[in-house]
Amino acid sequence: MAVKRYRVFADANVLIRGVTFPRFPYEILRLAAKHEIVLVVSPSVLDDVRHYVSELFPDHLPTLEAFLATALVEIVDEPTLEEVNANRDLVRDVDNVPIVLAAVKAEADFLVSTDADLTDVDESTEKLRQVLAPGKVMKVRTFLNEVIGWSHTELAAISRRRWEDVKEKVWSSGED
Repeated sequence: MAVKRYRVFADANVLIRGVTFPRFPYEILRLAAKHEIVLVVSPSVLDDVRHYVSELFPDHLPTLEAFLATALVEIVDEPTLEEVNANRDLVRDVDNVPIVLAAVKAEADFLVSTDADLTDVDESTEKLRQVLAPGKVMKVRTFLNEVIGWSHTELAAISRRRWEDVKEKVWSSGED
């Protein structure tokens, strides 16, 4: 019997942080590189990631491309402009509306983010939680703990980790 691979939609923050810092977002990318989850993204998320990494962390661009070549990544359709305009009040930052709608259209199992505009549980995300069932939008650390089953001890070891502490390189840019 095949084990179900969760389809996890990640926003740009997760990918940017995942290739630049070896902490919780890196672990999401590592799971995708080991084909334990399917990382779901939209073309605009990939465009944003490539733009910000090339502008702010150009030394990490080869790492990003090596990850994308190695990992189990599903690129899904963008929402239409009409869909975005009809849902402008879905979350407090309108720039996140296409991300949420792409995750909904893709029927992703989870949407993980480091963005409080998506993960805060308050009135600003109430409509988001109506569109995506409670427990489907979560912080990366919460996903690793509650869904993947990592203990608080395992997570604590990651919270301040540095690149030199990473023993297992799942993907390599050839420059590591």
